[in-house]
Amino acid sequence: MKKINACFYIYIALLVFPLLSQATPVKIKVVNQYEASVSKFSITDNGKTTEIKLAPDGTCMLDISGADSIILKAQNYRDLTVPASSLVDGSSIAMYKEFSWKDLVNPMFYIVYGGLWLLLFIIFAETGLFAGFFLPGDSLLFVAGIYSKNLGHEFLKLVGMGGVQNNWLDLLVIISLVTVAGFLGNSSGYWFGKKIGPAMFHWKDNLLFKQKYLYQAQEFYDKHGGGAIVIARFLPIIRTFAPIVSGIVQMPKAKFTFFNIIGCIAWVASMILAGHFLQQWILSEFGFNLKDHLELIVIGIILVTTAPILIKLIFGKQKEPLKSQPVK
Repeated sequence: MKKINACFYIYIALLVFPLLSQATPVKIKVVNQYEASVSKFSITDNGKTTEIKLAPDGTCMLDISGADSIILKAQNYRDLTVPASSLVDGSSIAMYKEFSWKDLVNPMFYIVYGGLWLLLFIIFAETGLFAGFFLPGDSLLFVAGIYSKNLGHEFLKLVGMGGVQNNWLDLLVIISLVTVAGFLGNSSGYWFGKKIGPAMFHWKDNLLFKQKYLYQAQEFYDKHGGGAIVIARFLPIIRTFAPIVSGIVQMPKAKFTFFNIIGCIAWVASMILAGHFLQQWILSEFGFNLKDHLELIVIGIILVTTAPILIKLIFGKQKEPLKSQPVK
């Protein structure tokens, strides 16, 4: 009787084991290097190609039974081969998007390929180098807020604090470093204005310099005085030339430094915190991931922030060059 029972259990095991050993469908997410979902792609498994579309939550179910590896293909993306054994329920696969010129208006391009250090350089260059007026300061800071954990941790690892996991610390690190970069950029523009700024009104227009931008900054400064340093931080193009104009009119260094600090803190903190908390709130309340729509968000930010400048450039009149004189 015992032999019969033993044979019965062995027989059942032989039947069930092959079924248990087969891989069951797994739920995965497919994203690109910018962490946006790849909505449509194909999978080649054992010579069979299947078109896949992601669900609204950015995931899909894959049946990889018997496959050693799968090949993912999508238009404008590099083919990706993934070992089937590496796919588990809830895993994420990153496909790399081929470069296009549209990537240059996507702040994630700079964050992915340059990280924290390129971010700091761009914020410095936008005001520290008069040719930096075209750089994406506002949208870059907004996106930096969304990815503050990644960027902040990049610095913490450098200083031996990579084991610390604290979102507030990451935010504080990013805001502090970017504020310093912005302060130094404005200070460089101010110094530049004091030294050779007046001569800029006689420069010829070229690809990286337009006199009309300098005139607009001059008019803006005349209207707002020292407060222009703070307000200009929120206005593309104007923020590049406002510190230069401050140097041209010989604003006292202490006064400029005060407004520079206030403006940098207000601009950097508001943009980074907006990106960080809007991403969390919108995702939790509406299930809408801002990472999947960064290009539209960036275009929206650019339109909102540059609209007043564009209107002024189109309908405003140029003023006579500003002469170097002490600020009242």
